[in-house]
Amino acid sequence: MSPLPIPLRRQLENTIRQARKVAEGGALQALEALAAHEPAPYPHMDSCQCELRRKLRAQARQLGDKESLGKSGALEIIHLVEKVAYDQWHRLLFARFLLENNLLISPEHGVSVSLDDCEELALSLGLQDAWDVAARFAARELPGIFRNDDPAGALELPVENHKPLIQLVTGLVAEVFTAEDSLGWCYQFWQAERKNEVNAAGNKIGADELPAVTQLFTEDYMVDFLLDNTLGAWWAGKRLKAEGGRMKFAGEEEARQAFALPGCPWKYLRFIEKSAATPPANETKDEPDSHTSVWTPAAGTFEGWPKTARELKCLDPCMGSGHFVVAMFQRLVSLRMAEENLDEAAAVAAVIRDNLFGLEIDPRCTQIGAFNLALAAWRRIGHSTLPAMNIACSGLAPNAPEAEWLAIAGDDYKLRNGMARLYRLFQDAPVLGSLINPRVAEANVLELLEAGFHDLQPLLEKALARETMDDTTHEMAVTACGIAKAAELLASQYTLVATNVPYLGRGKQDDVLKKFCERVHPEAKADIATCFIERCLNLCLAKGNTTLVTPQNWLFLGGYKSLRQKVLVESQLDFVARLGARSFGTISGEIVNVCLVSLTQQIPAKAHLFTSIDISEVNTLSEKSDALVVDKHIMLTQDDQLRNPDARISAKIYDSEIPPLGEFSECYMTAHI
Repeated sequence: MSPLPIPLRRQLENTIRQARKVAEGGALQALEALAAHEPAPYPHMDSCQCELRRKLRAQARQLGDKESLGKSGALEIIHLVEKVAYDQWHRLLFARFLLENNLLISPEHGVSVSLDDCEELALSLGLQDAWDVAARFAARELPGIFRNDDPAGALELPVENHKPLIQLVTGLVAEVFTAEDSLGWCYQFWQAERKNEVNAAGNKIGADELPAVTQLFTEDYMVDFLLDNTLGAWWAGKRLKAEGGRMKFAGEEEARQAFALPGCPWKYLRFIEKSAATPPANETKDEPDSHTSVWTPAAGTFEGWPKTARELKCLDPCMGSGHFVVAMFQRLVSLRMAEENLDEAAAVAAVIRDNLFGLEIDPRCTQIGAFNLALAAWRRIGHSTLPAMNIACSGLAPNAPEAEWLAIAGDDYKLRNGMARLYRLFQDAPVLGSLINPRVAEANVLELLEAGFHDLQPLLEKALARETMDDTTHEMAVTACGIAKAAELLASQYTLVATNVPYLGRGKQDDVLKKFCERVHPEAKADIATCFIERCLNLCLAKGNTTLVTPQNWLFLGGYKSLRQKVLVESQLDFVARLGARSFGTISGEIVNVCLVSLTQQIPAKAHLFTSIDISEVNTLSEKSDALVVDKHIMLTQDDQLRNPDARISAKIYDSEIPPLGEFSECYMTAHI
């Protein structure tokens, strides 16, 4: 498969922008027709409509919709409208993805069906048309993404909205649904107009605005470089060790080919000559022309990691639509097939069950990430039942009075204590997401669950099965299951944590986020991006690694001096690749200057060397991608960075005999960071 061509990407963006408007208009009409916003049902409504209305109102409250100030008992259904619109469009969109990949399955017969088959089945199933059938089958096929008992899925949009949505989804060409990165663009395009509105308003960014503002599709070459120089470097190091460390190659490309696996070429894996692994600081080593020599991964070989791929735990804590998760999945499947002699289907199931973990602040985006992983798996092995995914939404909040929340536990003492802990931890989850750290003691008291987060889920599932549970309590219990799953992932630690961190400067943060960052991440508080550097290190096991796309400014700005000192003293730098501006295909000019960085959770050795690549002067995205493979890289001593002015992480040689300009001048204007 190949990436989506730019003209088709634009078509997809235009379609999704239109779809959101149509779907939200239809959702509002459908909800108002059921009096979901009113204090009481309309007199003409039958019992089925009244029951659906009660369930929808219970869901609205759990989503965070509040009672109207102007009318007692009335509900503001803003969040419910957004959810219904999103679900209605994405059931159709996911159905088209499954259809075009021959993966739409009839639940009754267990075989793939076409749109013509769906048309024939519509009448017998009591549905309007083929697309209603396809959407129903897609939802049944993806129970971890669309709840079977979700009232939003039972709502029917008015015909004047439903038909335009079908026209929009059918108007996209088949290539959109077979390209490898289409799903990755879907959420960014869904939020595009909302992002523009939020930025234009200039208000502080809180829970409702954060997902739209911080979503940014990570370019393929960034993901590949980070994973090839962590997972790939680990694999190459294992192979080298097995061969006594004496494998010889004529250059980097030959070395990459020697460690390649089927479907996993490690295109961006960088090497250095072993004899050049400890050159004088800042010395560039040219590649030999004709002779062969011993080469080793430039980022190191991660010898503190587990010895087998089956033991690796890999997390994306800000997974968006699953770009890193799917890329890790593809590599881990190849690794486990090579190491364990598994067939492809067994390797796919094993990786999803054992190795992959994902967290995302927005529940809608979490759905896309889970579907992206399922689609990647099914494209490899055909449709099959997949293990439960280790993917959760870290942005769910209780949104209920504590007494009602605790009532879910009934008389179960362990569950009640666990529910109380979840309530305290996740009050501000919609704005904090994966910054929440259940492992941190608060008020100098180590709070331990009497029922561990893992043990909470079966207790909650048992509670959900109670027939006496009303609609409001049922929705709370569903949310509690999701929160417990997120808490378990957030409390765990991982071998590899890989992500593109969210970017939001302190000046734009609302008070909840700002105060949290100031209290928990005082050295990194200037941006949630840098707070996530610390959080990702916290998520690592001892000698585990975090590999990140981050803004470049924390490497040198004075406001981050304390953070740099902390990172350089407490963590081991493996590589820094400065990409500079124009690194993203959807962002023009100088808006975002980024780098790729890898840090290992261990105290660095005094003479530890890390790899530095600077391609910030390279202009185009395709040229940057190529430069990461072929440009010269420099080995720097980490300890020397601490002696740079302000502990700047830089390839520049500073003359200690020449005093800095700051000793002779003052700056009267500073940039806000």
